[in-house]
Amino acid sequence: MSDYKLDKIDLKILKLLQENSKITNLDLSRKIGLSPAPTLERVKKLEQAGIILSYHAKVDSTAIGLNVKTYVLVSLAWQKPNALENFIKKVKQVDEITECYIITGDADFLLKIVCKDIPTYEKLLFKTLSQIEEIERLKTLMTLSKVKKEKVLPYDYESDPDAEEGVEGGEQTAPQQ
Repeated sequence: MSDYKLDKIDLKILKLLQENSKITNLDLSRKIGLSPAPTLERVKKLEQAGIILSYHAKVDSTAIGLNVKTYVLVSLAWQKPNALENFIKKVKQVDEITECYIITGDADFLLKIVCKDIPTYEKLLFKTLSQIEEIERLKTLMTLSKVKKEKVLPYDYESDPDAEEGVEGGEQTAPQQ
């Protein structure tokens, strides 16, 4: 990420795009109080600065038959040569592992795994994960249901003390409706 300095309008854009990434530039410009051209320019700058990383469809996994979601705590066998590099390389080859984090605490990694059903997960566990020689210990945490999933990052978009005030030179505000 660059040293891009966010102002209050940038923060509004970020919040609105997290709430609905399909919002039209015209609607976005109306909501932030700028005309469409400067709004689009700001979005492009946020993308170029690496603040907006991507736009994508959020798919309901159960709607396409992926009904089992687990989190697996992994402890590595650090005595094995190149344990970290080898483990990461092998994990990246397993499609069902949708996320992998290095963590602190009782384990070294946290894996998010999405599968069709329990037999599929069992096969993955015994035929794939347990065959990775760099793994010393696995602990599965099975999800039962989703209670909360926020799509907007927990950030104070309204009163960030570091955000700059006002509108950059040359930008025109759109009429408020």
